[in-house]
Amino acid sequence: MRSRLCYHEHVARKRRVVKTVNEESIISCLVGKGKLREEVWQDSTTGEVVRYNLAFINHVMCRGDNGRVLGYDVAHGYHHRHFMGTVEDIDFPGYEKLSRRFFKEVAALRTRGRV
Repeated sequence: MRSRLCYHEHVARKRRVVKTVNEESIISCLVGKGKLREEVWQDSTTGEVVRYNLAFINHVMCRGDNGRVLGYDVAHGYHHRHFMGTVEDIDFPGYEKLSRRFFKEVAALRTRGRV
């Protein structure tokens, strides 16, 4: 007897996560050079952002946290913000709003040295 695999509609399929953004840029700052990093992973079926990493790195401005002046990510299962070596939980407003907030804060940090 030959076995057949069949899937019931109520059995969830494992979602496939795909890295859709992987960008890194060197930028000039008030103090030294900085690096911007943006990484985004999405569910290939729904397009939902399931993982992200936004980072502004400048080793002159921040000697701790591997030079990360500002960052947002969802590592370790919760959404959080890195700022000058500190970490705080955040409410996740959606990736688009969060990335706009990040780039606005980076612009202020690059030119004024503060948010």
